[in-house]
Amino acid sequence: MPAYTAAQFRRRTVARVELAGSALCFGLMAILARKLTLPGMGFTAGHLAVLRFVVGALLSLMAFGLIPGLYRPSNYRLLVTRGLSGGAVVVLYFYALAHIPAGEAGILYNVFPVVAVALSLVIFKERPTIHLWLAILAASLGVALVLSQGQLGFGFGWGQLAALGAAVFAATSANAIRAVRHTDNAATIFFFFCMAGLPVVLPFALTPWPGGGLGPWALAILMSLLAYGGQILMSEAYGTLSVSEAAVWLQLLPIVQYLLAVPLLGERATGFGLAGVLITMAGVAYGTVMGHRRRA
Repeated sequence: MPAYTAAQFRRRTVARVELAGSALCFGLMAILARKLTLPGMGFTAGHLAVLRFVVGALLSLMAFGLIPGLYRPSNYRLLVTRGLSGGAVVVLYFYALAHIPAGEAGILYNVFPVVAVALSLVIFKERPTIHLWLAILAASLGVALVLSQGQLGFGFGWGQLAALGAAVFAATSANAIRAVRHTDNAATIFFFFCMAGLPVVLPFALTPWPGGGLGPWALAILMSLLAYGGQILMSEAYGTLSVSEAAVWLQLLPIVQYLLAVPLLGERATGFGLAGVLITMAGVAYGTVMGHRRRA
């Protein structure tokens, strides 16, 4: 017999859909960020990070004004911790994307779900089933195949260190979100993410900002809106799913990014890439069906 009631099963299904929607938002955001940092667009990684936090904070304030009682901070320590670690994630990952190939940065950054699961063993005493471990492994291998296109060799420098640092901070953020969702709602968590993360990224945006041209600025605002949607959906999902189960679904992010880059950026899909997509999707499906514990 499954270990969940019908109501719990419905909530978990909604949470999985939220993580899939979060992956779509973040995938589109990454494509726009890549496009905006190309020569001639005028934006740097620091500019985009600051804009993302400012737009997110303004949207949060609007939501708090329209929905009484939505702003309900409780665990300030965890809220600020999540914001600081999230700010470090944004600036480190954007730095990595600016200095090394996107596929290489993605491989290194994508270890964060596995790191997050390892941290959850200590923090929450979670005990993922063997099926979840197998699903995480399969999905991770599929993502590596997608991003590397079958070629895993690369050097090591500041860009690679930045991607790995982003992964560690992202794992910390995942566990902080999971913990603080017991006391605070997703909207409040996101607001503190923006306010605490802004001072972290602000020093990296002191170079001249782009001048005229509504096109790049419109894309930058759209990128910020997609980031808002992705963060809210992810925070909502962590209110229901364990870190280990969410780790399986988070592997969808680079897959969505890879598939969207074909029509939107003109990148070419390869046999290795498509095989990785299938492996990752199989891992996610396996973890979803077999990953939960059963009653004796």
